[in-house]
Amino acid sequence: MSEGPSPKPSLGKVLVVGGCGFLGSHIVNLIVKRHPESQISVLDLRTNLNRHASPKISYHDGDITNPEALKAIFAKIRPDAVINTASPHFNAPPQIHDKVNVEGTKNLVKAAQEAGVNAFVHTSSASVLLGPGIELVNADERWPMITGDAQPEYYTTTKAYAETAVLEANRTPATFLSCAIRPAGIFGEGDVQCLPPMVTAYRKRQTKWQIGTNENLFDFTYVENVAYAHLLAVQALLHTHSMIPSVPLDNERVDGEAFLITNGQPVYFWDFARAVWHEAGDRLPLNKVWKLDPDFAWAIGGLLEWIFWALGRKPSLTRQQARYSTLNKYHNIDKARNRLGYRPLVDLDEGVRRGVRHIIEQDEKESQKKSQ
Repeated sequence: MSEGPSPKPSLGKVLVVGGCGFLGSHIVNLIVKRHPESQISVLDLRTNLNRHASPKISYHDGDITNPEALKAIFAKIRPDAVINTASPHFNAPPQIHDKVNVEGTKNLVKAAQEAGVNAFVHTSSASVLLGPGIELVNADERWPMITGDAQPEYYTTTKAYAETAVLEANRTPATFLSCAIRPAGIFGEGDVQCLPPMVTAYRKRQTKWQIGTNENLFDFTYVENVAYAHLLAVQALLHTHSMIPSVPLDNERVDGEAFLITNGQPVYFWDFARAVWHEAGDRLPLNKVWKLDPDFAWAIGGLLEWIFWALGRKPSLTRQQARYSTLNKYHNIDKARNRLGYRPLVDLDEGVRRGVRHIIEQDEKESQKKSQ
């Protein structure tokens, strides 16, 4: 496990947008840990969750879809750097994805430009490279983004449009530097999309089957590593800013660029699931596992979606889940290694241990509250 380079005491005044969310709160925690002299402000729609105990952090309720409100907040904070992690839930309506991911991001960029922000780091997604019939095998940043009608997930299309807006704004004005981080398969303490459904599957005794033969490699990324990549990007942009009007060489440049971020440990999909289940307590031997045909599982997922839609609920198996669990989806992170100096701080096994332990501890706390 690498500890990474020694942290610099301060990143200046940093505004973390979405800083009470899953990734955003981990970024705040890591700034406190690695850059303790930084002045941290958090902007979120509601700042009542995932608040850090430090009295040095200021919290601001605000809506990034409201340009005037943003202008007032930026005028008050005057940040040197902005990290934008704000995004609605994957399953939110399309109009919400448009409003928050696209228009909200453009509002943030404009407010940052007008306030004289030096560095703007935007959270994108590795899935912008993924389309129907496409498998990501050692994919890197040279792969084209899939958007519009070619992109089946509207959320992903809006993430791609938001990233484009951020990168196009780079050096406009010349002192405004921006880049994008594209994480793949984030998991860890506080996530709601990756680990909790897997732990629930274990508790429902659904570990005795898998879809396909488990020959597809997949990237999962521990959340602290994603947070670390954001901080490295801020450092790099601030360093570049200090050198203006000089421009880095193309093979060293960070501003105007996107970076794929993973744990650098592609793993067979069902091996990851079974690592999660094992940490949760599962001891089912592999010779007891049933292998479902992928096409059959996809069809069953579609049927369950229709039935549960009529009931107003979400099924435990969807067509998207059936596809993802048999898909090759792993990436090349050499660009982040070479230009950001990125090395994962926490390996996959330790990340799984921390994430599952957190779920168990939270459940135990809830049980104790109910029994009192």
